[in-house]
Amino acid sequence: MFFKEIEIRWSDLDANRHLANTSYIDYGSHTRIDFLAGIGFDMKYMAANQIGPVVFYEHIYYFKEVFAGKIKVSLGLKGLSATGKFFEFQHDFYDAQGKNFARLEIMGGWMNLKTRKLMDLPQDIMANFDTVAKAEDFRILTNADTRKFAKAPKDLEI
Repeated sequence: MFFKEIEIRWSDLDANRHLANTSYIDYGSHTRIDFLAGIGFDMKYMAANQIGPVVFYEHIYYFKEVFAGKIKVSLGLKGLSATGKFFEFQHDFYDAQGKNFARLEIMGGWMNLKTRKLMDLPQDIMANFDTVAKAEDFRILTNADTRKFAKAPKDLEI
């Protein structure tokens, strides 16, 4: 399991003085970037190979409030397609006492920044993902997994 320690800044709080919902997304992204850099898939590699992440959805589950101080954010690899085109990560957020106060689930894919289409990961990066510890409920993702929230309710259609 990959962990990142983060100190909550004053600007990360909302009007109720607890961690703002947007901060959870920022902290998850910050943790993922550190994790990816650790397996050789850093911003320099992405820029050189014209690869960018695309988020399909992010879901946040709040268990209790958290205020200013130090926290830890974990990263678990929950899913990856056979070619690396799609990914699913889970972040758990822990307070200074080690209590899990929130969870963030994210699914996305990798885009070729030249063609603006989803792409398979290069083999050297796929090999690095093979060495990463997987979550207990890890699964191989398919196209169908990316569409489980695709249909909008009828009353939302324009």
